[in-house]
Amino acid sequence: MDKKAMYKLSYGLFVLTAKEDSKDNGCIINTAIQAASEPNQLSICVNKLNFTHDMIVKSGVFTVSVISQDAQFALFEHFGFQSGKDTDKFAGFNDCERGANGLYYITKGTNAYISAKVDKTLDLGSHTMFVGEITDMKVLSAVPSVTYEYYLDNIKPKPQAVGTTKEGETIWRCTICGYEYVGEELPADFICPLCKHPASDFVKITVKKEEKKMTKYVCPVCGYVYEGDDMPEDYVCPLCGVPGSDFVKEE
Repeated sequence: MDKKAMYKLSYGLFVLTAKEDSKDNGCIINTAIQAASEPNQLSICVNKLNFTHDMIVKSGVFTVSVISQDAQFALFEHFGFQSGKDTDKFAGFNDCERGANGLYYITKGTNAYISAKVDKTLDLGSHTMFVGEITDMKVLSAVPSVTYEYYLDNIKPKPQAVGTTKEGETIWRCTICGYEYVGEELPADFICPLCKHPASDFVKITVKKEEKKMTKYVCPVCGYVYEGDDMPEDYVCPLCGVPGSDFVKEE
């Protein structure tokens, strides 16, 4: 079975926000669709490992901000590459306003927001589907919505060449966010700590060990080559007996 077929599905990208007591939080999701028109309902799928997931379970309300093509990568970093469990994502973050339901919606790099009150939930295993009746929505700009493909091609920085790991090490790179795990084997149950995708979305990359270039010293008589950073003072050519002091260093 070719798991890459899943990449052919089209996705949007959204900032999902929620609140529990005085704590606000948000995360990036890629699944938000109109589930029905009468009554007007929105369905979202959220990874259970996301802190926002538990906040929605407890509060029963959520807001989806639709990310637009003018969004900067910093927006994805801010809401997708850190956890609200140990970070206040809205501390010092000013590109937001509160909607009628009291939740934040994102005002920069988005073109609309939709708020909903949860009516149904469905346990899907790794994710939970929340279906909610829409309570508020507003268009913020005319900039087209971003798709996952557009994000990969135009917003997400291209993966850098491996060069920060030790020579000869094997790394596993997340194809979603670029996170790198170092080790010969990636645990089957490994979950990317940044984007929460499973081990099946990682690719194996082996860092090629570069051969160290040695300095060459050439015997001027017989052409014998000695390789090494330094030639011993008492070295003698093993072929013609010429002392090492007569060897010529090859540049």
